[in-house]
Amino acid sequence: MVDGLAPLRDAGSRIAAWGREVERRGALAFQPRPSDARGPALPRLLAELKTPYELWAAGRRREEACESEPVHARAVMLLPGFGTHPARMRGLGKALEAAGHRVSDWGLGFNFGPSEDRFTRLCERVVTLSRREGQPLVLVGWSLGGLFAREIAHRHPEAVAMVITMGTPFSGDRRANNAWRAYQFIAGHPVDAPPVGDRCFGDKPPVPTVALWSPRDGIVSPRSSCGRPGERDVALPVRCTHLGFAGHPEVSRTVAALIATVGQDNI
Repeated sequence: MVDGLAPLRDAGSRIAAWGREVERRGALAFQPRPSDARGPALPRLLAELKTPYELWAAGRRREEACESEPVHARAVMLLPGFGTHPARMRGLGKALEAAGHRVSDWGLGFNFGPSEDRFTRLCERVVTLSRREGQPLVLVGWSLGGLFAREIAHRHPEAVAMVITMGTPFSGDRRANNAWRAYQFIAGHPVDAPPVGDRCFGDKPPVPTVALWSPRDGIVSPRSSCGRPGERDVALPVRCTHLGFAGHPEVSRTVAALIATVGQDNI
């Protein structure tokens, strides 16, 4: 005999499971912040709202992000920040392409945090592109994307020529930012325990590693994105908001200049 109530019971079970998952993620989001971990102050966070205007104003000044083609064009991969789509980095990508580089995105759509499967696919994409290009890639990671880039370089240093992080919280406590609660709710795991291994994020990859940080960052603590000696090779300040890393002309010029140094001994 067919049980006509079975679909309702199945739907009820799914709703109950969904409710438990929301409750679990809510508990993650409202964990207490350690007393020694602080994100940027509220005025700096609110200043992030001015990012579209700042990028528009910078564009009106007609500043060229990259003034000349590099001697050696490089293969570059851009990795987006948490909650963003690769399209958000289109401004930086166009600037690097204008400089003669070959630019690709990470191929995984929106970045809502890592999973073991997604990270494995990303590593495979980096290795495959490196073989296709006939050279290791330059990985440019914005915020959370920079943590991905650093870990990829640890696992596949033969496929990575350089790692450039932009506002990436790789140093100190992972909660020294204003986005960790949203991250834990959306990603479903603690910000300091992503499902991509147990390596310390501060461990420097075995390739040239440059950290771009901004004293105007309203989301990630500048100390966290600058890092300490030994956690990166070079730390360079730029003046932009956290959201501005993806397309500000100063950032584009700096990234292009860094890529031009690949293979040299000055980093």
